[in-house]
Amino acid sequence: MAMQATPITEILAMGPVMPVIVINEAKNSVALADALFAGGLKTIEITLRTPAALDSIRAIADARPNMCIGAGTVISAKLAHAAKEAGAHFAVSPGTTQAVIDGCEAADLPLLPGASTVSEMMHLLEAGFTAMKFFPASAAGGTSLIRSLTSPLPHIKICPTGGISAISAPEWLALPNVECVGGSWVAPQNLINTGDFAAIEALATEAASLTG
Repeated sequence: MAMQATPITEILAMGPVMPVIVINEAKNSVALADALFAGGLKTIEITLRTPAALDSIRAIADARPNMCIGAGTVISAKLAHAAKEAGAHFAVSPGTTQAVIDGCEAADLPLLPGASTVSEMMHLLEAGFTAMKFFPASAAGGTSLIRSLTSPLPHIKICPTGGISAISAPEWLALPNVECVGGSWVAPQNLINTGDFAAIEALATEAASLTG
């Protein structure tokens, strides 16, 4: 699929919010993707935290090629290869090790690497990464930390994730170095479990219209 080669910076620019999804049953995945896409969100990060995650990625990749699918919680080379084989277009890691970087490179899977400190961000910049996930965003310093990096690290684009809500997202999006935010509020577990995809579409519509 063409989107597999899309640079991470372009993926982050697809919308103000990247839904971060924990999915327990693969049977819900395509309907979930449809609800998010109908609401105006073109990306989705499915975290590899449940047995259904890879099957969910595979189902969406097969049925909805226009949705840009990320595999979250990629913490090993093995998971990078599994995500690629399932049809993921990119990987997201909570933190970053050389093994994860090498695994994603070997799998030809673009990586949004995680970082929570300035030193980690500098190491990633030296490794050639200019787009990064800031996690856990609220606990690791919040908007004040990311705002302070605008001058010393002007080339880095940030996707903060962790503790962000519809209420706090605009504050993050107002920062010049924040390209988009990651959040689970767009598709909460209870709505996925009950199959209330109309409610998820409504939340996605609101999220897609967020600005800083």
